[in-house]
Amino acid sequence: MKFQLLSGIIAIILTLSTSQTLAHGEQNPNKPKTSKTKSVVSGPEATPKPKPIIKKPVPAPAPKPQTFTATSFLTNQTSKFGPGIEGAAVNTAGNLFAVNFNKEEFHIGQANPEQKCFFRGDATNFFNAIRFIPSGKKDVDIALVGDVKSHAVLQLTSEANGNVTKKVFCQDPKILQPNDLAVTKSGRVYLSGQNFTADTKVGDGDLWLCDKAGKAKRLGIFGRTNGIEVSPDERTLYLSEAFNKNGTVISNKILKFKLNKKTGGIIGKPQIFVDFGKFDKTQAIDIDGIRADIEGNLYVTRNGAGEVKKFSPKGVLLATIKLSFTNPTNLELGGPKGTDLFVVGKCNVNDTPQGCVDVLKGQKRPGKAITILRSGHP
Repeated sequence: MKFQLLSGIIAIILTLSTSQTLAHGEQNPNKPKTSKTKSVVSGPEATPKPKPIIKKPVPAPAPKPQTFTATSFLTNQTSKFGPGIEGAAVNTAGNLFAVNFNKEEFHIGQANPEQKCFFRGDATNFFNAIRFIPSGKKDVDIALVGDVKSHAVLQLTSEANGNVTKKVFCQDPKILQPNDLAVTKSGRVYLSGQNFTADTKVGDGDLWLCDKAGKAKRLGIFGRTNGIEVSPDERTLYLSEAFNKNGTVISNKILKFKLNKKTGGIIGKPQIFVDFGKFDKTQAIDIDGIRADIEGNLYVTRNGAGEVKKFSPKGVLLATIKLSFTNPTNLELGGPKGTDLFVVGKCNVNDTPQGCVDVLKGQKRPGKAITILRSGHP
């Protein structure tokens, strides 16, 4: 009896010892070993959650081009400018100037608020382009003028008393004309030019740079070049190029160049900004003057179509501006706020050619040229 009681106590002690050992994490040697492989979950929990769908932003559609109609400012009956009117430019006040005043190729006139002579050269001059630059002085205007006969850009300084003095700003006998000018806030001046022939070849157009010191440098030769402009940030230059074949105009494009902001020179090869043959099949209609507003939008005259095209810096057509005459030659933004678009060109009434001006008031942004002028005046 005592033996049985002693055996029972020993069994109880062994059982308690084993339980404590298992509680401390030791394996039971009598329990079969199990695999450590994780169990596979089946059923709905096994399906991975779908990744969220990220929608790519849809680009905003291009704005629908608008159509505007300019109104007559100087007509065949009121204009004192001849059919060779060109070189539209504005001074700090926003007044409009152009060449061919009194039908003289060496005469520059002011169109508003009254028509009057600004500067009259002589038979050794043929003025074709005008751009005003900041003078830094109140009531003093400085105009740069392209003179075809002297292959030069002249500088005209108009004092408060009305006296105008003339000197050469830059000159080179290899300059074809110049035809038109583009100016920058940094003081650089770019020149286009053309030799109009029945069959255009490369070399019938050129591109020149005159630095602030008046040193001229040729940047390239092309087909005949005409309209020219530089973007407000001075990183892009726009230049029109056209070709004739057998007396017919077969191509009109606007080229786009990258500029070295430090030197003003061209970087790499040009891109095509607009090819009017592909754009609207109007390759036979010449591009003439080109001007920019402060956002870099370009206003482009179509000489023969009686209209101006407005493009964004990305080449998107923003607007078409209809004119009262067929042959616009140049244009500029001016007026009190710098937002009135003046367009000059040849008009014909009863077969009597004359120089006319249209205006479209209240553009959204002022012109680049007048903004530069007003920022440089006291």
